[in-house]
This record gives sequence, structure tokens and C-alpha cells, in this order.
Amino acid sequence: VTHSKLPSTGMSHPLDTSLRLKTFSSKSEYQLVVNAVRKLQESGFYWSTVTGGQANLLLSSEPIGTFLIRDSSDQRHFFTLSVKTESGTKNLRIQCEGDSFSLQSDPHSSHPVPRFDCVLKLVHHYMPLPEQQPGQASHPRRAYYIHSGEEKIPLVLSRPLSSS
Repeated sequence: VTHSKLPSTGMSHPLDTSLRLKTFSSKSEYQLVVNAVRKLQESGFYWSTVTGGQANLLLSSEPIGTFLIRDSSDQRHFFTLSVKTESGTKNLRIQCEGDSFSLQSDPHSSHPVPRFDCVLKLVHHYMPLPEQQPGQASHPRRAYYIHSGEEKIPLVLSRPLSSS
């Protein structure tokens, strides 16, 4: 199903249709993306139409782990997570399949990719847990890595870059 114009979503500020000419596989996927955009706009770290090059400049002087979400320049994806790593800025596509979002994974990986019904839940999953209080059981999260060519870079999301 291709939506060239977005019908009324019940939102007080409809999405700019000139920026959202993407293909949706279903009405439920369309609703998932509309809800994601609304939540991202409220998050304070959604940079909308910033390009990969612009994201690289924005993140260049930031500490490792600083990240932002932006619209994807790839017509097959809606969003991209740009993150400052020890090897510079990396742009990770956020896949939308069915009724969930996930980070695009290494096709050679045997591990299932965590999937979420919300982009903010996806981001939260990859952020470190808050410091444990004495006496609390610790629940370490699994380490995630970005595979870029021959590099295996730890994925660290520690601080969103404010868009305001």
C-alpha cells in the first residue's frame, strides 16, 4: 500500500506530507509510524530532516554515546539512529516491519534482534541501566555491537542530543 498523502490522523498538527512519501505495508504500519513521529517530536531529540552529513557535524564535538533520531534518507526506512562512537558517527537504520521497530542487524548474526512497538522503547533498551542501589540485585544488559566493515564497535547510547 502506498500513501502519497496522509489522511487525517486526528492529530492537531498533521505531518508534513512533503517529507513523508514512503511506502507502508499496511494501515497498521502507517498508524505505528504516525504514532512514532508524534512521540519522537515530543522527545526532544528527534531531528527530522537532518541528513547523515549534518548529523555527523552535530555529533562530532559530542562525547561518545551521544545520539539523535532523524528521518532516514533511505526510502525503505523511516528513521535512522545517529550515534557518536569511538570510531566516529555511525548511522543505524531503524527497521519497521509489521507492527514493530528494530535496529537493522548484521545479516550473519544468529541472535534475534529485539523488536519494539515504539522507537522510544527501542532507544531505551539500548541505553545503560541506572546505577544500582546497594543491596539491589543487578541485571546487566547484553552488550550490543555495530558491525561496520571489519570493525565491531560497541553500541553505547548514553545521552540524547537535544533538538531544541
